Amino acid sequence: MKAIAPYLAAGLTGFTRALTGAQARWHGCAPLPRQRIYFANHASHADIVLIWAALPKPLRRITKPVAGADYWYATPFRRYIIDEVIQAVLVDRTGTLGMGDPIDGMARALQSGASLILFPEGTRNTTDQQLLPLKSGLFRLAQVCPQVELVPTWISNVGRVLPKGASIPLPLLCSVTFGKPLDVAPDDDKTRFLERAREGLLSLAQLTRPH
Repeated sequence: MKAIAPYLAAGLTGFTRALTGAQARWHGCAPLPRQRIYFANHASHADIVLIWAALPKPLRRITKPVAGADYWYATPFRRYIIDEVIQAVLVDRTGTLGMGDPIDGMARALQSGASLILFPEGTRNTTDQQLLPLKSGLFRLAQVCPQVELVPTWISNVGRVLPKGASIPLPLLCSVTFGKPLDVAPDDDKTRFLERAREGLLSLAQLTRPH
């Protein structure tokens, strides 16, 4: 099964682009082969694949989404997709799987040279709020790996492509907007940093709002 994983990955990204358009918009940064953490809003399980598919192929090859093991390890099929096809970094959000501190696993991936796709809300946003409060993991990870660029990333419409409880995606034009990289300032504390990260995401949401 490992031998066919690259072909499935190509098929998955191709299907995602055909279904959603997967339009990539770069505001404040360019699609350069730099090590980055793309931190994004989270509305659907399709978010992982949409950002992945929106990245140019050279960047996709070095970028690993961060995903919850409790969901993706629930069935053998999901486990195969996330481990072999997408090759994500899995974290234990429940603390019951014995996988250790999620920050350690993400830091190891960054130290190996990978870039990451991270959803700092921590779970899918199924509320009427535009963005849930951001968890502290993004700040902790930025402290551990300060050399990595932090790129706010806003996904539009994907929650309507694969809403909660749905198993069949609906064709709908989506976009992924990449913003200006965020740095950890020397005098930043957790609260101040997460406020700036949140503002970076919401500013991209304004750019994608219909006029």
